[in-house]
Formats: sequence, structure tokens, C-alpha cells
Amino acid sequence: MPAGLHIFGLVHLAILVTVPAIAALLAFLHRNASHSVIGIRVGLAILIAIAEISYYVSSAIQHLKMFPGHVPLELCDFSNFLLIAALLSLRPLIFDVVYYWALAGASMSLLTPDMVNPTRFTTIQYFADHGLLVATALYLVWSGLARPRPGSIHRSILALNLFAAVVGLFDYFFGTNYMFLRAKPPTASLLDVLGHWPWYIFACEAVAYGLFFLLYLPVRQTNSRNAVAEIDSDAVVQTQTSD
Repeated sequence: MPAGLHIFGLVHLAILVTVPAIAALLAFLHRNASHSVIGIRVGLAILIAIAEISYYVSSAIQHLKMFPGHVPLELCDFSNFLLIAALLSLRPLIFDVVYYWALAGASMSLLTPDMVNPTRFTTIQYFADHGLLVATALYLVWSGLARPRPGSIHRSILALNLFAAVVGLFDYFFGTNYMFLRAKPPTASLLDVLGHWPWYIFACEAVAYGLFFLLYLPVRQTNSRNAVAEIDSDAVVQTQTSD
């Protein structure tokens, strides 16, 4: 962590509070707008793209070797691409996956930042990148634009394992450590209490499933109410038709 920014210190807590507050504000503006608010979705997509691209532009400017150590193979990198697609298309299948990746993965990154020798720019970029992931996922749900469907937990877990398999092969052949599949991060994280390599990887599977289940609970009741409402609506239509 950079000087003046400590885990769960005043600045860190302010960041953690600001992220859902932004999501709530955007959802409020969306629900109370008297005209189309597609601009919010497009604006968020642009901001996510800028936050993602700026990291690699900065690395290139510093003449860092881009391959294989600076390519977008972290979970949050791919989550950015999926969330941009979700914002622009509102496809349910995409959101079924990225809802859990963004809220579980990026939230953990916000709570336990993984920054080694951070500069002012990399610190801002890190929190903007992960904060936008969380805020955007919450905005899409709270505005009513998107909602993870029944069975989405299993679809997201399957997609996560497929992605991890690809990243794991890349790590093996190029000696990288994307998604921390070959070693734990040097900074404090949840992985510290999940055992040694490779056992913490299997423990992460159980933790991910538990987190995804908890993230589905708030929307499960809404999904149930919507299903009941649809059944009632169909019954009314059938009754009117028979009359």
C-alpha cells in the first residue's frame, strides 16, 4: 500500500463506502429519469475501458516487458471485458457470469489490495478499475436492468474453472502467476488462511461457491416474486380469454 493509505484506514474505508454509493446514485438516476438513460451504460463502459487500457499504456510507457507478465489474464481483466459486453448488450448469459466474478473477485481486491511498489498512478488505477467493476454490477442489478437467473451460480462456476484452466496452462508454460495459481500474492489476502499450494486452490473453489451463493441470496427472493407475478399474470390472461 502507498504511504498514507493503510488497509481499513480512513482513506481505504472511504473508498469502500464510495463504491456502492456511486452504484446507488446511478441506480436512483436511472429509475427516476424521464427519458432514456443509455448514456449511463455507455459512459460506464467507456470508463471501464479507459481504466483497463490505461494500465497497459502506463506499462508500455515505462518500457516494461509486456509479454508474458503484463497481459490481461487476471480474473478482473476478463471481468472488465465481460462487463462492458453486459452493459452494451444486456445479455442475461453474460451477466450470469460476470455478476459473481465482479462482486466476489473485485470486492476481495478492494478489501485486500494486491499492490507491490505502488505509485500514485497505479494506486488510482487499481481502485478505479476494481471499484468500477463492483459499482457497475451493483448498478445493473439495482436499476433493474439485469439480474442473475436461477442456475447462474453453476454457470459462473463452470466459466470460472474454464478460464482458470486456460490461465493455468499459460502460467505453466511461461512461468507467470496469473490468478495466483502458482503462488500466493506477496501481500496479505484471504489465501493466507487457505493452506499451502496447491491446496489453497481447491479451497478457493469452495470459497467461491460459498460467496456466489451468498451473492445470489439477495436476488433469489426477487426472482421468486417475479416468477409468481408472471404466473398470476398468465392466469389472469387465461381467465379473461375464457370469459
